[in-house]
Amino acid sequence: MQSRFLASRLVIAAAALLVTLGTAPAGNAAPSAADLHFPRYAHIFVLMDENKSDGEIVNSPDAPAITAFAHAYGYASRFYAESHPSEPNYVALVGGSTYGIVDDAPHAIDAPSLATQFAGAGVSWKNYNESLPKAGSLAAYATDPHPSDLPADLYVYAAKHSGFIEFTSVRRDPNRAGHIVGFDRLHADLHSGAVPAFSLIIPNLCNDMHGVGEGDSPPDCRNGHLLIRRGDRHVKSLVDEIMASPVWKQPGNAAIVVTFDEDDADGAQGCCGTNPKDPANAGGGHISTIVITNRGPRAVVDPTPYSHYSLLRTIDDAFGIHRYLQHANDAGVVPMTRLFAPTR
Repeated sequence: MQSRFLASRLVIAAAALLVTLGTAPAGNAAPSAADLHFPRYAHIFVLMDENKSDGEIVNSPDAPAITAFAHAYGYASRFYAESHPSEPNYVALVGGSTYGIVDDAPHAIDAPSLATQFAGAGVSWKNYNESLPKAGSLAAYATDPHPSDLPADLYVYAAKHSGFIEFTSVRRDPNRAGHIVGFDRLHADLHSGAVPAFSLIIPNLCNDMHGVGEGDSPPDCRNGHLLIRRGDRHVKSLVDEIMASPVWKQPGNAAIVVTFDEDDADGAQGCCGTNPKDPANAGGGHISTIVITNRGPRAVVDPTPYSHYSLLRTIDDAFGIHRYLQHANDAGVVPMTRLFAPTR
C-alpha cells in the first residue's frame, strides 16, 4: 500500500508542469497611520498545521493544548483560508496571492515574496520543515531522515507545505540551504537563541494533522480524533520549546502564531482578499488562529475578520515593511493589531 502511495505521489510530482507565473505589481498604497505605528517585533514564529476547521480545534476535547492557548492568549475567532487544497494557502501566506494555483503540484512563481521583502529590509528568516531530507532540499516528498515512531518508508515530508519553495527566487538562491532547513536546526537554534527574526515552522504529515492513511502509518497518523490529539501534543511541545528559548525572555517583542492552512470541507468560505468568483482564491474555510506573545494581550478574543493575507500584512508591519504584497494590500485586509499590541 505504501509503495502505491509513493508511486502515485512521484507520478504527480513528475507529471506536474513547472510553470512560471507572471509577476503582478506588489501593493504600493501609502501605509495608514495604524500600519506605521504597528509595534515592532524582534521575533515572529508562525506554526502552520493542516486541514482542520476551527470547530474541530478550539474548545474540542481533542485539542486541549491549542484550546488552552486560545483562552490564555489571543484568539482570532474569524480567521479564514484562501483556497483548497493546501498549497495555495501556504503560497498566499508568504506571497500575498495564490497565483492561480488549484493543486498541490510543484510550481515556479516568478514574483516577490516575504523572502524578497526580507532580503531588501535586512530581516533574517528560516523555513523550518520537519522531516526535510537535507537543508535546501527540493524534494517533493521524503521519508523522515531521523529516528522516530514512524516507519522508515513512510513519506511524511511534503514540499507543498513549504510555501517559500514555490518561488523561483528561493529555488535559485545560492544560500537556500541556510533558509530551508529541518527541525534539527530548529531545536539547535532555539537552544542557542540564534533564531532568525521570522520563522515559518511546518511539522511533518503525521504531526500537522494532515495524516498519512496508507501503509504502516501508526493509528494516530490517520484521519480522526487520534490525529488531532497527536497534532495538538506536537503544537504544545513546539510552543513550550519556543517559550523556553532565550529569545522569549529578551527585551524585544516576540510572538508565536498557531494557524492552519485550510479546513477539511469542500465549500468556499473566506474573507479579506478572497474572491468568490476566483476558483483559486474563493475561500478555504474557517480555521483556528491563535497569537501567543511574550508581552502582549492575554485572554483576548478578536472577532475581526482576518485571512492569511492579514497575517502577511501583520508580519510586514511588525518588521517595518510597508509595501504590501498583492492581496495583503487589498481594502479590508487589515493588520492583526489587537492581538499583537504589547501590554507591558
